[in-house]
Amino acid sequence: MNLILFGPPGAGKGTQAKILVDKFKIVQISTGDMLREEVNARTDLGKVAKLIMDSGDLVSDEIIMSMIEKRICKSDCEKGFILDGFPRTLKQAVDLGEILENLNKKINKVIEINVDEELLIERIIQRAKESNYNRGDDKTEILKNRIFVYRKDTLPVLKYYKEREILNTINGMQNIEKVTKDILELLKL
Repeated sequence: MNLILFGPPGAGKGTQAKILVDKFKIVQISTGDMLREEVNARTDLGKVAKLIMDSGDLVSDEIIMSMIEKRICKSDCEKGFILDGFPRTLKQAVDLGEILENLNKKINKVIEINVDEELLIERIIQRAKESNYNRGDDKTEILKNRIFVYRKDTLPVLKYYKEREILNTINGMQNIEKVTKDILELLKL
């Protein structure tokens, strides 16, 4: 089972992905996590990515697509994977489709976790307060920019998947358990 989870930053994609990983024994692939690992390791890519992410912008398609293709080809993805917040642009969605076709794979479902943007900002600020770890991208102005970038670049991707009849929207304003229940209902075979 190969899935894509969508939603603006802080919508709960990562939380839901972890639940689905445990339930279905598939792999979560988060480009954000992959990039943060590069940043923490202080690799050349990580240094460039940090500057881009701290300003709220997106890393180039070439870098991201290369990372995704390498990751999907690993043996732990044979049972399936969840792409968390990727693809972010229409070009990435088209490129992903080509990569998957070449690998004889496909996306089974695309799930959008839909939330109110004002609540979203409050949610992320609360996340930063509750944890000792303050992500560089959890500041209010950067958050607003990330949401703007999400709307501008990612909403056409949702339209792309809707046209392919694999897009499903879940109300992300519910509690975590209810969102999970709704997602699992969608995934019943």
